[in-house]
Amino acid sequence: MVEPIPVIIVAGFLGSGKTTLLNHLLRNNRGTRIGVVVNDFGAINIDSMLVAGQVDAMVSLGNGCVCCAVDVSELDELFTRLAQPRAKIDVIVVEASGLAEPRNLIRMVVGSDNPRIRYGGLVEVVDAEQFPQTSARHPELVTHLRLADLVVVNKADRVPAERLAALRADIAAAVGQVPVYATAHGRLDPGLLFDAPVREKPTVAEQLSFDELLDEHDHEHGHADHRHLHDDYSTVSFTSERELDPRRLIGFLEDPPAGLFRAKGFAAFGVAEERRKFVLHMVGRHISFEPAGWRRGESRASRLVLIGAGLDTERAVARLRDTVHTARDPLDEQAMLGVWRYTPQ
Repeated sequence: MVEPIPVIIVAGFLGSGKTTLLNHLLRNNRGTRIGVVVNDFGAINIDSMLVAGQVDAMVSLGNGCVCCAVDVSELDELFTRLAQPRAKIDVIVVEASGLAEPRNLIRMVVGSDNPRIRYGGLVEVVDAEQFPQTSARHPELVTHLRLADLVVVNKADRVPAERLAALRADIAAAVGQVPVYATAHGRLDPGLLFDAPVREKPTVAEQLSFDELLDEHDHEHGHADHRHLHDDYSTVSFTSERELDPRRLIGFLEDPPAGLFRAKGFAAFGVAEERRKFVLHMVGRHISFEPAGWRRGESRASRLVLIGAGLDTERAVARLRDTVHTARDPLDEQAMLGVWRYTPQ
């Protein structure tokens, strides 16, 4: 089964630090081949390279990444090109125009018929210093934040701690359960957004992928390992030898713990006649399942990894334990309706 390429949208008002964040990802890609799409016009400086803002201007960067500048009407065609196996792209990052309406970009990715890509989340970048004034002049910016799967409060070093805390509280009140991550100079660990690829002969040191995290932290039923990758975000892994109740797992995903950004893994369900595993991808409020067969000799255990900013990992694990099917009799097929709702046809 070929893993679809995540498409991550980075949006935010002019000057919030989107390009700085993008440059940081490019410099710290840890062996990941990033396809960068700049949805803007004009001269854009990406990693000290001047990219002419015209359709089909494609430049290969020295670290194996690819940069393109396109009009939004060309995005779907470009996704098709970047997702071709010969391009060997691991993740696609779209830097939206500072005046872009992110809803349209989300619809384009989520509604794409291309099976080689999947939605990887909307990251909204906020200028900690300027956002209160900017959002007062442009109230639609708060609406954009409500669409986000992750809010990055950038330039956090430019405001006093009290103002930063107040801003984060205001944003949290506006966006609800969406994780809010504070940083400076666009520094965002790539592991929060995407997995490092597993290659036979990596050219640079790699971070642990989610699959490697799962292998490293193969615990007894219900136990979880907490891995604090940054002061402000962490991952937690969960393994259950007992099958899960699909209704309870869907309830967990539809009403996730505050701060949860991504979930990945696979589940075995305690449903009569259902012997497959179901591969799960969740980014923000976007959930997808895909049925797959078990490898020969593979344990039929459910194994999930959660990652988020400000995530209460103990509470998250407790809620995951509650998804285990504890009754002796298997559930009927009706229990799978929620899973099928999130399974592409």
